[in-house]
Amino acid sequence: MSIWRVKPISAFEADMKKSDLKRVLTRWGLTSLGIGAIIGGGIFTLTGIAAHDYAGPALALSFVIAGIGCLFASLCYAEFASVLPVEGSAYAYAYGTIGEIFAWFIGWNLILEYMMGATTVAVAWSGYFVKLLHLFGIEFPIWLCNDLHTATEKILEHNKAFPNEIIDLPSFAFNLPAFIITWVVTAILIKGIKEAASTNNIIVIVKIAVVLFVIICGAFYINTDNWHPFIPTEVPALDALGNATGKMNFGFGGVLTAATIVFFAYIGFDAVSTQAGEAINPKKDVPFAIIASLIICTILYILVSLVLTGMVHYSQLDKAAPVASAFSENGLTWAVFIITIAATAGLTSVMLVMMLGQTRIFLGMSKDGLLPAFFSQLHSNFKTPYKSTFLVGTIISIVAALTPIEKVSEMCSMGTLLAFGMVCVAVMILRYKKPELERHYKTPAVYLVGTLGVSFNLFLMTQVRHDTWIAFLCWGTLGIIVYFAYSKKRAKLNHLEKENE
Repeated sequence: MSIWRVKPISAFEADMKKSDLKRVLTRWGLTSLGIGAIIGGGIFTLTGIAAHDYAGPALALSFVIAGIGCLFASLCYAEFASVLPVEGSAYAYAYGTIGEIFAWFIGWNLILEYMMGATTVAVAWSGYFVKLLHLFGIEFPIWLCNDLHTATEKILEHNKAFPNEIIDLPSFAFNLPAFIITWVVTAILIKGIKEAASTNNIIVIVKIAVVLFVIICGAFYINTDNWHPFIPTEVPALDALGNATGKMNFGFGGVLTAATIVFFAYIGFDAVSTQAGEAINPKKDVPFAIIASLIICTILYILVSLVLTGMVHYSQLDKAAPVASAFSENGLTWAVFIITIAATAGLTSVMLVMMLGQTRIFLGMSKDGLLPAFFSQLHSNFKTPYKSTFLVGTIISIVAALTPIEKVSEMCSMGTLLAFGMVCVAVMILRYKKPELERHYKTPAVYLVGTLGVSFNLFLMTQVRHDTWIAFLCWGTLGIIVYFAYSKKRAKLNHLEKENE
């Protein structure tokens, strides 16, 4: 019962044969899921923060750096997906190579990533939806579209700005739009993977169409003077009190800082690997979808960043809504409607893929006995893990409706960075231990790519806030306690080891 035991490849193959999940996802269906997870709020919000505060026009270079860093991890993911095309993503890959304790820790943190990510997106969706209603002259009560803390802050700001229009502070607040969209997505996921994929495909088409609209239409309003200097002069970064933080804004240091920010817009390709159990030809199509979705989105991100910083000087970009503000500054106010609708739709698909990935992580861990059987029970008709989907929807909807989630949103990235780094290590270990395995896709220069992937992700983890590290370590400690108290004793590998004795 060693914590370092690994799950045999034969056991994975047996799980694949016994799986009752419907295999309906095609190569481009998987690619669409990846694009749906990657292109969302990042392209409509992170571009403004990164350009305005850190990189200037060189934001395009930041996207290149972040894209290359993600590419290292995606190449390693692709090889694993061709060897172990099962639900569970990095958790399953670690279980088959490094050992059970590492697999558990990665799975535990992927739960955090997807749960926190989907919750954050639900709150962001609410904000865009309320803004969309505002464009049509419909005003939503502040206390009904925010948590109590955020609603109180907004009302205090309003009362300070408009002393003649005082609004009473609420004793109760509930983010109704975030609550409702969570249950809409939950219902789609319970209904079936085919319906979820079809919904995602429609949204992805809308998103890509609007992103192309931004690129093509915005190109006619580019003023190349806004690109000079391409990398603004480096200046020390200051905190709220005006003290130096030790980091630099602008210059190449600012470009690197911006790369760590926009990196989090890429993490959705990880969700593709969680759908291997529902792919028609997973060994070939999952690797293709992982790499294709990342490359397509990287190109779109680079082009959008060049257009935005060309349309408006980076110092004038609105950090909250950079795309909309760039078009407004150029007199294209009608385009704001299109962009806001696209942002709302885009966040819907991000949330859908994140919740989909969450339940498939649960499914993989439950099949291995590390979580209760509750998480792997499939609906008799829909063949989806409906109980865990319902549970995930319940938790996310309540947390999104009642919590000022922006303070803990970085937590969703910590689990991802750890998973990416561990996959890069694991693929090198598997290549060394099992060189004879059939690989429909092989990571090129695997030891170089794997080492660079680990280094890149460890570097990004050092850039995360101190408070986030503390919360991450607390979550990890809780996970280790759960493993030794429950999972280690109930792992199905226990039975396999007894049979082999």
